[in-house]
Amino acid sequence: MRIVACIKAVPQEQDIAVAPDRSLDLSRAGWKVGAYDLNAVEAGRRIVEKVGGELIGLSVGGDALSGTKLRKDVLSRGLDSLVVVAGDPSADSFQTASALAAALDGLGEVDLVLLGAGSADRYSQQVGNQLGALLGRPTLNQVDDLAVEGDHLRVRRLLEDAVQVIDVPLPAVLSVTSGLNSPRIAGMKDILAAGKKPVCEVAAAMPGGSTRLVSLLAPEQVDRGHVVVEGAPAEVAQQLAQFLKSL
Repeated sequence: MRIVACIKAVPQEQDIAVAPDRSLDLSRAGWKVGAYDLNAVEAGRRIVEKVGGELIGLSVGGDALSGTKLRKDVLSRGLDSLVVVAGDPSADSFQTASALAAALDGLGEVDLVLLGAGSADRYSQQVGNQLGALLGRPTLNQVDDLAVEGDHLRVRRLLEDAVQVIDVPLPAVLSVTSGLNSPRIAGMKDILAAGKKPVCEVAAAMPGGSTRLVSLLAPEQVDRGHVVVEGAPAEVAQQLAQFLKSL
């Protein structure tokens, strides 16, 4: 089975600074592969280990994915190869999905495309569904479990009041949740082997933006109210309710 896991490079959260005007300063931020994307990589690796095949990483990236360290990190998590699409990492979801779809067309036959629940920076949860629509393939998000059953996948999704089990024909596009698995931690052998795995840089068409970013600001900092509520449980609940209504 030929599987593609889509990944995205995102800034390290602890390195993001907030400027006095509440804008975000990423100038000193290091880069990593999004945590949700690693669930997609792990899901693909487990399928390949069970039924055989190939697991390819695919990312629309910029300078962040040009670094050897970041590439080796994701390749050491179970990918057999990595394809980096030249493009703007800050592109909106439709632009990203379009670039991924164009790159997938150039990869030949692919049985399964896996994505995380959402990117670790924006978490819009739209790229997977848009990618499936552009490819014209069966598409599901919020996948909590999946298994290969002959020529199809058996997928489980946890809904509000039920567990949904669906047989999905291949090829398909699935977005998996973080509860699906625990991504593996690479050992020294995996890291050394990652340096020998192929990395390919390609160009793909990216349409104009379908959205416009108006502003991106950190929440306004306010002092804590230090409101202490005391009394019997019923009185405390009533005071709390009145306080919340006054906000």
